[in-house]
Amino acid sequence: MAERPSAIGQALLAISDQWTLLILQRAFLRHVRRFADWRDELGMSESVLANRLKEMVAGGLLRPSPYREQGRTRTEYLLSEQAIELWPLLVEIWSWERRWVPRRHGLPELVHDACGKRTDVHLGCASCAAAPVTARDTGTVRGAATFAQVTVPRLHRRTVRPETGDPLSYLPETFEVLGDRWSTVILAAAFLGLRRFADFQAELGVAPSVLADRLRRFTELDVLAVEEPGARPRYRLTDKGLDFFGIFAFLVDWAQRWYAGPPGTGLRITHRACGTAFRPCLRCRSCGEVIGRTGIRFVPHDGEISR
Repeated sequence: MAERPSAIGQALLAISDQWTLLILQRAFLRHVRRFADWRDELGMSESVLANRLKEMVAGGLLRPSPYREQGRTRTEYLLSEQAIELWPLLVEIWSWERRWVPRRHGLPELVHDACGKRTDVHLGCASCAAAPVTARDTGTVRGAATFAQVTVPRLHRRTVRPETGDPLSYLPETFEVLGDRWSTVILAAAFLGLRRFADFQAELGVAPSVLADRLRRFTELDVLAVEEPGARPRYRLTDKGLDFFGIFAFLVDWAQRWYAGPPGTGLRITHRACGTAFRPCLRCRSCGEVIGRTGIRFVPHDGEISR
């Protein structure tokens, strides 16, 4: 029997799919709970939607709840506590795309109710209240087997969605990373200091063709840059790639609070300024206060999307 994946591997199996992320996003932003509403909001086929909802229920992200409508018992799907704790990851995805990805259709803006301003977020340390915290302000120690079984097999084929007029449904560069298991793990390895092709391959056990494709795509997206081109290229994270650290930090924090991996597969991020395990939080860039899930809303230019 194969050993279970690391906590991060289990988290990737749960959410490393763009349809899953969009289902969660709509549940948070528009309080979507019913099959037909997700289908109509996202333009999903019924078979794909049914498959994802089944997976999310099995994975503990959604909780089926019966309700009565026109004399019939139907099912709606409520976010579990585990899923609710993903909200800062989704906000950080919005913030990173807003900063780095040119768009034909602008993303909605975030309003912090406490200060009443349209704002953005800083990544902060929940232990010492410092903000902003960047990848350079932290240190990461991994277990000897952190990457063992981390690249769990996909349950379904990866789907690439074209740009649409709906800004909420189009997060192209985040989907290049979080929507693909190998991409997420390769970027995580880059944050942990891997630089050369052979090192990525040896640590991750990834096929050379897959690794070459993902590294090429990351350089095209300006997430990685080639420092030493040639037969043994060396890759480094660009400023854009380093700024993805907030998404990475929330993913690791969530994974290791909700999943138990085998011994030796853990990963510890430390905030150097306070010397403690880094617990990420979001702070308002306008007033500096910690942002809570119920204290923000997203608004387009012509009105309110959600609270």
